[in-house]
Amino acid sequence: MNKLEALGVGRIDKGAKCSVSGCGREAVRSLSAEKVKTAGLKVGNEKRAYLCKEHYKEFKKKTKKDKQIEKWRYSA
Repeated sequence: MNKLEALGVGRIDKGAKCSVSGCGREAVRSLSAEKVKTAGLKVGNEKRAYLCKEHYKEFKKKTKKDKQIEKWRYSA
């Protein structure tokens, strides 16, 4: 554990809530709000979107195909 982890400096460590409208669970990940919006999740007009475990899982499922296409694009 490094110093920043021990201090609890980040917003998630301080108890940020999920940014998806209608959800109030504890956030586990912070992502760009633009990426989250393109995945189809409804978040506010913030720069960062904080996602709970369930919404992060949903985000990963919805962006899986896009990530695969990008991977193929750059490997050729």
